[in-house]
Amino acid sequence: MEEKKEKMLRPIFHVTGGNGWINDPNGLVLYKGRYHAFYQHYPHDVHWGPMHWGHVVSDDLLHWERLPIALYPGDGEDGCFSGSAIVWQDKLWLLYTGFSENGGGENIRQLQCLASSDDGVHFTKHGVVIGEKDLPAEYSPCDFRDPKVWCKDGWFWCIVAARAKEGRGRILLYRSQDLFSWEFVNDLLGEDSLGIMIECPDYIEEKGLLLCGEQFQPHEGNTHLNVHTTRWYSGSIDYQTGRFTVKNRGIIDYGFDFYAPQTFAYDGAMMGWLQMWDRNIPSEKYGFAGMLTAARKLTVKDDELYQEPIVKGETVVEQEVNGRICDSGKIGVLRITADNVKSLRLALRQKDGQQTTLALDGDEWVFNRSLSGESMVGVEKDADSLAGIRRMPFKKAAHTELIVVMDEFSVEIFADGKALSATVYPDLDADKITLDVDADYCKYVREKVL
Repeated sequence: MEEKKEKMLRPIFHVTGGNGWINDPNGLVLYKGRYHAFYQHYPHDVHWGPMHWGHVVSDDLLHWERLPIALYPGDGEDGCFSGSAIVWQDKLWLLYTGFSENGGGENIRQLQCLASSDDGVHFTKHGVVIGEKDLPAEYSPCDFRDPKVWCKDGWFWCIVAARAKEGRGRILLYRSQDLFSWEFVNDLLGEDSLGIMIECPDYIEEKGLLLCGEQFQPHEGNTHLNVHTTRWYSGSIDYQTGRFTVKNRGIIDYGFDFYAPQTFAYDGAMMGWLQMWDRNIPSEKYGFAGMLTAARKLTVKDDELYQEPIVKGETVVEQEVNGRICDSGKIGVLRITADNVKSLRLALRQKDGQQTTLALDGDEWVFNRSLSGESMVGVEKDADSLAGIRRMPFKKAAHTELIVVMDEFSVEIFADGKALSATVYPDLDADKITLDVDADYCKYVREKVL
C-alpha cells in the first residue's frame, strides 16, 4: 500500500499533468470568473511526445482543478504546440501552433491555428489562420511558433517566435480584426537574438513588459548558465511602426529550472515551466515529469522587473531570530525579513547529510543543490552547473525580504523581487530547516498552504 502511494506522489499546489509529461504553460486567461491554465502535455509517457493541451482551472491561482484535455493532435497536426488565449464575443479562443512533421528537416511546418469554446471546456478547431503565405520570405516556416495574442485599440495583436533563414531568433508582430485574417506588421526588435531561437514571447501592454525564452543562449558570466534561458525587456511597442523600444533588460529567473513564461491577459500574473530541457527528471519514477511554477505577481518599477509569489498560507511559526532558528517543514512558504543583514544561510530539506542551501556571499545569493538528494545532470558543463550552484544578485539595503515557496520536489526563492527556481529530490521525509542570520533585526515566518 505504501509503495503504491509513493508511486502516485505529486506536488501539493503546483500544476502537473496528473500523469505523463508537461512543459510550457499555455493560454493563461480569466474566463467567466475563473482562471484557466493550459499546458503542453503528453499523457501517455513521462517523456515528450505528440503535444496535447492539458487544462486546469482555479479561483485563486493556488488551488487547481483538472479539466479534460482541451486540444488533441489530429486534423493534419502531429502536435498542438504552445500558444495563448483571449476572450471575445463571450467565447474563449485559443491561438496555438499546429506542428506537422511532414517528413522532417526543412519540410517541418509550424503554423498558427485557432480554436474556440462556448463553455471553456470543449473546443472546436478552425485550422490555420497565420499560414506560410503570411510569413515573410526571410523567415523559416520550420521555426515559427508560440503566438501570444492581446487586444488594443480595436485590433487583435499577436507576437510569434520565428527564426531568420540567415540568422537567429526573431519576434514577429501581426494584427487582425477578427482572429481569422492576420497581416504581418514588423519584426518587433529588428535584430537577431543571442540564442539560436526565440520561444514563447509574451507582452503585457499595461506594464510595458516583453518576455521570451532563448534556446542555446551563450554564457554571460555566471548569469545565463542554463543552455536555454529566459529574458525580460521593459519598454513599449510603437503600433504604427511595429517596433519595440527597449529601456532595460534582464533575466527572469536565475535558477536551474525555469522556462517558457506566460502571463494572464490584463492581469500581470505569470507562470512558467518549473523544469529545463536536456536534463534528467527523477520524478519519472512517480509517473509524471514536469510541473508549472506557482503564479507570480509582476511589477515594473523604474524599468526593473519585480516578482512576488501568489501563495498565501496559514501562519504556523512566527519568531524573531537572533543567530539560529531550527524548524521543520517541506511544503509551504517561508517569509524572512531582515534589517541591515550581514550574513544569512538557509538550509532546507535536511536529513542525514542531505540539504538544499541558500547563502549570502558578498553581492550575490548562492543556491546549492549538490546535496539535495537524487542527482540531476544536464548538458551544462560550466563549474557552477557541475557543482549544483546558481547565483542571483544581491543589492545591500536597509531592508531585505526573502520568500521561499516549497512544495514536493521544488523550491522557488524570491529575494527583493528577483527569482530563483529549482527542482530538488531529497528523501521524502527530509524536512528539517535551519536559518543562521546576522542582522540588526530578523523575523522568520512559516506558513502552511491549505
